[in-house]
Amino acid sequence: MIDFLMVSTRIRNKVTEIYPKFIIKRSSDLMIRGGDFYAIWIEEIGLWSTDEQDALQLIDRELDKYYEENSSRFDGPTKILHMWDAESGMIDSWHKYCQKQMRDSFQMLDEKLIFSNMVTTKKDYASKRLSYPLEPGDISSYEELMSTIYSKEERHKIEWAIGSIVSGDSKKIQKFLVLYGSAGTGKSTILNIIQQLFDGYYSVFDAKALGSSSNAFALEAFKTNPLVAIQHDGDLSKIEDNTRLNSLVSHELMTVNEKFKATYSNRFKAFLFMGTNKPVKITDGKSGLIRRLIDVSPSGNKLSPKDYKRVTEQIKFELGAIAYHCQEVYLENPGAYDNYIPITMLGASNDFYNFVIDSYYVFKKENGVTLKAAWEMYKVYCEDAKVAYPFTQRVFKEELKNYFWDFKERFTLDNNTRVRSYYSGFRTDKFEQDEEKETKDDKEENKLIEFKTTDFSIFDIECHDCQAQYANSKETPSKKWEDVTTTLKDIDTSKLHYVKVPENHIVIDFDIPDEEGNKCFELNLKEASKWPPTYAELSKSGNGIHLHYIYTGDPNKLSRVYDDHIEIKVFTGKSSLRRKLSKCNNLPIANISSGLPLKGDKKMVNFEAIKNEKGLRTLIKRNLNKEIHPATKPSIDFIYKILEDAHASDLKYDVTDMRNAVLAFAINSSHQADYCVKLVNKMQFKSEDISEPGEDKGDDKLIFYDVEVFPNLFLVNWKIQGEGKQVIRMINPTPIEIENLMKFKLVGFNCRRYDNHILYARMMGYTNEQLYKLSQKIINGEGGFFGEAYNVSYTDVYDFASAGNKKSLKKFEIELGITHHELGLPWDQPVPEELWTKVAEYCDDDVIATEAVFDYLKADWTARQILADLAGMTVNDTTNTLTTRIIFGKDRKPQGEFNYRNLAEPVYDLDENTHNFLSKACPEMMDHTHGEAGSLLPYFPGYKFEYGKSTYRGEEVGEGGYVYSEPGIYHNVALLDVASMHPHSLIAEVLFGIRYTNAFRDIVEGRVSIKHEAWDEVNNMLDGRLTPFIQRVKDGEMSSGDLANGLKTAINSVYGLTSAGFDNPFRDVRNVDNIVAKRGALFMIDLKHEVQKRGFTVAHIKTDSIKIPDADEDIIDFVMEFGKKYGYTFEHEATYDRMCLVNDAVYIAKYASKEVCDLLYGYVPEKNGKKPGKWTATGTQFQVPYVFKKLFSKEEIELKDMCETKSVTSALYLDMNEKLPENEHDYKFIGKVGSFCPIKEGCGGGLLLREAKDKDGNIKYASATGAKGYRWLEADMVKTLDKVKDIDQSYYIAMVDKAIEAINEYGDFEMFVS
Repeated sequence: MIDFLMVSTRIRNKVTEIYPKFIIKRSSDLMIRGGDFYAIWIEEIGLWSTDEQDALQLIDRELDKYYEENSSRFDGPTKILHMWDAESGMIDSWHKYCQKQMRDSFQMLDEKLIFSNMVTTKKDYASKRLSYPLEPGDISSYEELMSTIYSKEERHKIEWAIGSIVSGDSKKIQKFLVLYGSAGTGKSTILNIIQQLFDGYYSVFDAKALGSSSNAFALEAFKTNPLVAIQHDGDLSKIEDNTRLNSLVSHELMTVNEKFKATYSNRFKAFLFMGTNKPVKITDGKSGLIRRLIDVSPSGNKLSPKDYKRVTEQIKFELGAIAYHCQEVYLENPGAYDNYIPITMLGASNDFYNFVIDSYYVFKKENGVTLKAAWEMYKVYCEDAKVAYPFTQRVFKEELKNYFWDFKERFTLDNNTRVRSYYSGFRTDKFEQDEEKETKDDKEENKLIEFKTTDFSIFDIECHDCQAQYANSKETPSKKWEDVTTTLKDIDTSKLHYVKVPENHIVIDFDIPDEEGNKCFELNLKEASKWPPTYAELSKSGNGIHLHYIYTGDPNKLSRVYDDHIEIKVFTGKSSLRRKLSKCNNLPIANISSGLPLKGDKKMVNFEAIKNEKGLRTLIKRNLNKEIHPATKPSIDFIYKILEDAHASDLKYDVTDMRNAVLAFAINSSHQADYCVKLVNKMQFKSEDISEPGEDKGDDKLIFYDVEVFPNLFLVNWKIQGEGKQVIRMINPTPIEIENLMKFKLVGFNCRRYDNHILYARMMGYTNEQLYKLSQKIINGEGGFFGEAYNVSYTDVYDFASAGNKKSLKKFEIELGITHHELGLPWDQPVPEELWTKVAEYCDDDVIATEAVFDYLKADWTARQILADLAGMTVNDTTNTLTTRIIFGKDRKPQGEFNYRNLAEPVYDLDENTHNFLSKACPEMMDHTHGEAGSLLPYFPGYKFEYGKSTYRGEEVGEGGYVYSEPGIYHNVALLDVASMHPHSLIAEVLFGIRYTNAFRDIVEGRVSIKHEAWDEVNNMLDGRLTPFIQRVKDGEMSSGDLANGLKTAINSVYGLTSAGFDNPFRDVRNVDNIVAKRGALFMIDLKHEVQKRGFTVAHIKTDSIKIPDADEDIIDFVMEFGKKYGYTFEHEATYDRMCLVNDAVYIAKYASKEVCDLLYGYVPEKNGKKPGKWTATGTQFQVPYVFKKLFSKEEIELKDMCETKSVTSALYLDMNEKLPENEHDYKFIGKVGSFCPIKEGCGGGLLLREAKDKDGNIKYASATGAKGYRWLEADMVKTLDKVKDIDQSYYIAMVDKAIEAINEYGDFEMFVS
């Protein structure tokens, strides 16, 4: 447990409260600074965090852990007072503890660099680490850059400064570095490298603010205590007061003012770097800046744009070696600049210094001068040099002392002459420095990788003992790796094979396409040649390139994506390298330690300034105006960073309208345009869960569409809504064509989970091959989704379909009798080009079917429109999302108001508001107490939920509801059904708290009121949000049934979300036993016992219904009243004249006549009024149309009654082998779903098979479920070929016989149906 926390308990209102108690002591886990929270230690990641939210989560975790370990000893109800719950008051206690009860106790964080290969402890006081290790290595690109733009002497200053930081000595060194020169001389290039070297350890400061005497918050930029502070375009040319700058550079104790926080003292450790084209103002010879400033001037030489781009791209791979090199430079002479004088800066900024330079040889020759002589010289100089503000003689006298070792008011010269005010011992050390001429090394042109056809391969030699095996016909490994005994030296590597390389062996895979989307060798070669030289091979296609490296870090931490079309392949676990040697180079496999992206680590530091979208926009605009950074690349980096932080936070924003401005800004980068444009394409211009209506397309017609993806073919077929409209076929459409299509109101079938993402990927430039890979990822459940693609469509037919209508498009086609043709081509094989048009024609069927299903599901579509209007969202948002917004509004974490209880325990206390709510919602439940304990709410003594199972009164209770049966034949069976059991369980438990449960109750009760058109009641529900819909019903725009159905969709959604295993706003993590369904199940068990106690048989219970044979009015009235005591309303749905119950899921029954019902009860139940004397079947056995019609309804048998729908997850085939020799096959591809008829032997049928795979991954065929022993034909073929007479009715006769046998088991079949 964290050392400042003690978990305590207390009892309030008979509820045991578990709460945090904070210990007033010096803590080793918590730091307080400036009278407030500063940081907390996170053991799991070995770092400190300055994010207060991390502290709150750790405290809540300790509370939950305490409850889990001690829950068994608490007798009554228990409540955890979490920090996240504002109403618990614990957050106030925390703030009081941090701000008022604890004294400042902190160590500044991140005062030393932590490299990627270092293990941290608490006393390292680290909250971050660098992405690269510190180690020697190749720095050839860095060498080429530095030796060009800086002389050896100037370069040494930079490397000495960097090395002091790497070594840790910079915290004691009283120096700062100024890169001084005109624009375009390399200042920002060096500062960018320093930023890369110390990523996370630097901050950006404002030099002008440091030099201002009036800026009280100038030190706020240093509040994170950076080791490095950088300003790309600083200005110290008009320093008003250099005291603060001197103190900062000298690491003196300083008082810090932060806005809205108490002041505190700190000794900053930052080493300052500033780029400027204006000289630093050095006011006089005594200025502290003289001994602290190291000025660096450029050589004026430049690399060619081509070379510049190449070396700057490769430097990121050399960071660890650069840092090591600079540390060596520093350690060679740590005191190299102890007595350094910034001559260049003095000359550029100080008129008096320039006077001394002008008089240098006079002063040096004489080695002394009188004040009078010097003053006369100074006046002449000021007049000639047009010095605007010359010193007075008094100031001049004092300033000149800084340039001589001694000054005497009275002095005797060598000739015994006495003089006044004499300066002696001229300080030449302030001016004389060794100069060395630097000759620029000849630069070698960047050579492209040379590939040669060869039998010799470095890889084959170095990996000769690695496991290797040939690929099979499917181009996958032939065996499991544990069964492989061959190594690379045993096989022919010019054939396709797989190699198990060491885990630290990585491959950079270049698959860059050209403008037409085809993989391009020239583009791949150009890009790959920019990387550090290493062994390289061509890919199997001959157009891709693989670079091989040995990664010195942990490969498991590497991101698998480097850039668009450039992947980092890591071979861990059972993964292996797919390879076919054709051409390679002859370089050895090089080591690489930095420059590769890592998987996202937990962020410890965020941009606190971003509080809302307005602030975000302001920061972006300031960067576009170069107000923060003077160059394009760091500005783009900054915009990318703030958008990443905003996206990772809870901030809702949409700045997509600024994208073009940012892109145009990036393109104008002089040297980094490619880098900047790529980074813009990765920027998150909109928060993930924002849901705003798309562009208003007015009354545009809907466009129904469907896509098909093959390895070499991409099809998009679409049509405008309306009968007779032509289907448009797009064969391999371009990204621009897709972008234009996406401007319309697109409607697809399951498109939010597939088609939208394929369209979006094509718009982004995916090739056909890449689309196929993406398609397979989505189909196989491996992800591949794009956040923005979900809203490509206007709506998704499958998504808005109600629960009973959630089925595949093919099943809809079968049920609706829509003709569908199958081309018979496997999805994983390329399509011959001559068949492309034919395939496109066949895809028309799915587009036509999508529109037909849309029309068929008109009621569901209306329901979706109603929910979208109620929620203020779009029809493309999911039902779950819409329902969440309707009930919870924009509250993302409503669980703080939720209620949960142990259903086995009585309830003695209810707060007044809850009692009043339940008295109104469930009056009969609240007008008496319950059970022997006198509970205010119903409870179920003895109920237990253990190890995922529930038991009550000696029975195991299903987690989704209670099911009970006593199979047999019964008469006069009353079917009593609870109206909306799960919703009323939820209301009776006030599950969502009063506010949100009341909103849910308005939906439940509103649906009933709408059906009865009780508009006055509806007007007051959901805060009046239903009122506009009432008018639409009155105006005839929709029916009351449509509106009620819309609310029913929302109601059904809520229960599913409360019991879902995934996180969502309706889910309460405490609700492990699903008390919504459980409450109803326990109630039904109690009801069963009460009914049996009164001498009646309970034939069947199914979740919310009970069937009682020979029921009279008294027992029906008892059930009705018993339900009200629990908050349930029973409806007498039907009475069966007779019923045969085969098991808990299958029965056949006949409705009693109206006359019999009226005689028995004095009223007619609803179903009996609609279907008097009709048969009804539940469960597959009696529902089979042939069986139902043949045995019970006596209707005529039609072709559709002899059709069977079969579906599989792989593929269905008909083996038309009837006239073929034994062991020969003619497989006809069907698809995943089909409708078939059993066909007599010799009449042209085939064996119905499903595709499967054996343990080695080889394809095999097995009989489809229920198809064995018969031959089959597709139903469409039976109809087209008029083969109804050839249907093998023995298949159905066998079903009929089994149905009769099932009834005969409980009585005489003939008597039952007579």
